[in-house]
Amino acid sequence: MATTTQQRSAAAKKAAATRKRAAASRSQAARKAAATRAEAERTYVEALAIQAERAVLIPVGAALVARDTLVETAQGFRTRTGVERELKRFERRGNTARNRTVREVKKTRTRVERELRQRRNQVTRLVKRNRRQVEQQVRRTRRDFEKNVNGFQKDAEKIVDRVQEQVSTLA
Repeated sequence: MATTTQQRSAAAKKAAATRKRAAASRSQAARKAAATRAEAERTYVEALAIQAERAVLIPVGAALVARDTLVETAQGFRTRTGVERELKRFERRGNTARNRTVREVKKTRTRVERELRQRRNQVTRLVKRNRRQVEQQVRRTRRDFEKNVNGFQKDAEKIVDRVQEQVSTLA
């Protein structure tokens, strides 16, 4: 009997150890799941906090940039020389813009004139070609008509001569 008791005791110890490992594994999995949930909640809260912070910081930053630009612009107008310097800068900028516009207008005018010349030359060539063709057709038609008229005239003269011969033989 001692061996069966020992066998049972060993099996019981083995089962207890298995149960203990399983419980530890479940406990560890539960802790990990709880940590994951906590991390997700913390990440969500942090994301909300970041979005709220951005919503506040963006207008503040834009206002500060506008203020810096205004202060920088006003810096040039504190003294007479500063005002003159700014006015010269504006004049140069306007002059540059005007020159650029004048160049673009000249370029456009040149392009339009070139296209107009090309189209005019095309039309001129087309008119000359058509006139030549019409003149040739008129000459051919006139020549054919004159041949036909001359042929009719000769035929008519022959007929008149024959009729006169027949009349003179009858008379």
